[in-house]
Amino acid sequence: MRNRRVNRRKLRASIGLHTLLAVLSILWMLPVFWLLISSFRKEPGAYTPYLWPKAFTLDNYTRLFTDTRLFNFPRWFMNTLFVAICSCVITTILTLMVAYVYSRLRFKSRKAIMNVSLILGMFPGFMSMIAIYHFMKAIGLDQTLLALILVYSGGAALNYYIAKGFFDTIPKSLDEAATLDGASKHTVFWKIILPNSKPIVVNTAINAFIAPWVDFIFVSVIMKDNYNNYTVAKGLYTMVDKANIYQYYTVFCAGSVVVAVPIVLLFIRLQKYYVAGVTGGATKG
Repeated sequence: MRNRRVNRRKLRASIGLHTLLAVLSILWMLPVFWLLISSFRKEPGAYTPYLWPKAFTLDNYTRLFTDTRLFNFPRWFMNTLFVAICSCVITTILTLMVAYVYSRLRFKSRKAIMNVSLILGMFPGFMSMIAIYHFMKAIGLDQTLLALILVYSGGAALNYYIAKGFFDTIPKSLDEAATLDGASKHTVFWKIILPNSKPIVVNTAINAFIAPWVDFIFVSVIMKDNYNNYTVAKGLYTMVDKANIYQYYTVFCAGSVVVAVPIVLLFIRLQKYYVAGVTGGATKG
């Protein structure tokens, strides 16, 4: 009898938890669903008194890639892709190298430098955006894609702590065995540590790749009115200003869907590594 009561309580708790998660999932998916159906809506304008569109069309996606006189989305997309790939490679390498140094090497002032780096990494990047802009302008890199790459990858060394925690889980006996065989620290890092660290490599790379797609503040400050060097975040925003929102809101929704596709596909493909990188634990590659 007692076991039945316990089982009933567990069942009720499980049902309640799953109901709550289902409600939260619906609330989270509702804006995504609205964005998706709005990208196929034929009626112009940002607001309609009804939820379901009266007519559907693919013209919004067609206009997104063909009507480039006012909004050159294909160029913005390629700008963002180029910046994302470059900053992803630089950020991933810098972050992992710094994390490896802090995890494996012991040197004077190591803890002090780690603490300073951790504290500096807690400050939001936009606090320095004015100084960054004037610095880029002084060296002639303002309103360039190179400036964005430098900005997005410049603080990579400050985000070492997750990767360091992962490297700490890899047995040091691997390093010692390789060192006894004559391997240098450089060889150990590239040939021993990284092949056993796919989860944290993927985790770091995904976070670095996403940053240029979602950033609006730095690209607005650095690019100013350089229309051709906009990224998708800044470019899509110009579609919904007061002068263009009525004619281009549905095109904006189509652009938002297109921007989300590569990130979603990348995350789905590498999800198992991403989760492992967050939770910790090395895997052999």
